[in-house]
Amino acid sequence: MRILVDLLGFTGGRGGTETYVRELLPRLATVLADAELIVVTGRAGSEHVREFFPGRIETVPWVGADRATWALGEIAAVIPTARRVGADLIWSPANFGPLRRGPVRRVVSVHDVIYHEVRGAGLSALPRKITAWLMTRTARSAHKVLTVSDAAAASISSHLALPRTRIAVVHNGSTPARPVQDPAAALATLDLPAGRPIVLSAGNRMPHKNFLGLLDALSSIAPADRPLSVLVGGGDDDPLRPAVAARGLEADVVLPGWVSAEELAALYAVATVYACPSLTEGFGLPVVDAMRAGCLVIANDIPVLREVGGDNAFYADARDPESFGAALSRVLMIDDHEKDVRRAAGRSWSERFSWDAAALGVAAVLRSATEGETAGA
Repeated sequence: MRILVDLLGFTGGRGGTETYVRELLPRLATVLADAELIVVTGRAGSEHVREFFPGRIETVPWVGADRATWALGEIAAVIPTARRVGADLIWSPANFGPLRRGPVRRVVSVHDVIYHEVRGAGLSALPRKITAWLMTRTARSAHKVLTVSDAAAASISSHLALPRTRIAVVHNGSTPARPVQDPAAALATLDLPAGRPIVLSAGNRMPHKNFLGLLDALSSIAPADRPLSVLVGGGDDDPLRPAVAARGLEADVVLPGWVSAEELAALYAVATVYACPSLTEGFGLPVVDAMRAGCLVIANDIPVLREVGGDNAFYADARDPESFGAALSRVLMIDDHEKDVRRAAGRSWSERFSWDAAALGVAAVLRSATEGETAGA
């Protein structure tokens, strides 16, 4: 069995879908010991892929880091490469792939349908509409669609008009919390004031992440009771800065930009609560990672976050700032014994999401697709 893994869009800096690939591919090489995995990537991704993939890499030199050549490569390069290397299956793990059925069977991992659910406005609407169309064509022409949660499967079936039987669900994994011997030293450059409970949240600043809603929730808490919130992400020129200033939250919100892995681990170690106000997600890996690191979690009350957080997270409506702010305040005020019980339960729950189990699940789907089966797993 020969599987061509479509990593044309891999650049080393595209976040969640690249974490998915980095964690799964080395494990799949072991789980699918009787198969040959071959990666096709562009010039921007070739060296990055070599860092974690032990097998053969085919590079398409005219595909760069831009989305235009990536899209063109999906149309013009993937199926011809699959035919040239004699692949039995093409797996596209990052939402996009060829737009038509060819002589080689295909599986595509669709992580979410955010571009269908949050369409944007003004100048942002057109590229989001194009992205949604490309994802739809890719998914409809694939023999099987892989996704990462039951909630995502339901959304894919609804928005992309796909039969549920063509969609297989394999949950993402999580990794053990990284130990940090001296969190205060690791966070020295952030100059966090001492003595205040810390709320942590992280992510890009796309609208569906709802960081403006989180700022409004923090504004609804009386200043004397307001926690210190550290909102990781956004880069050096974080677009949230004007919103923080407009709400008078400069003393209550720290915007460190993107942080190192050690700094993030240290923030998990010192945070009391991790807040996830996101309006839509495919999986919600930060919720699982926060639990595994020993944080209490408060999340927006949507199906996918309940799926990954179970009974061990707290939930509130993040579209209602006062409701979310009041719920956050209640979580901060629970006694130490209940906090310890919740932390232990959260760690235990989070450990069920492992990348080893995910690799076994993905391998089963790829094998069944290669053998001609189309039913969901």
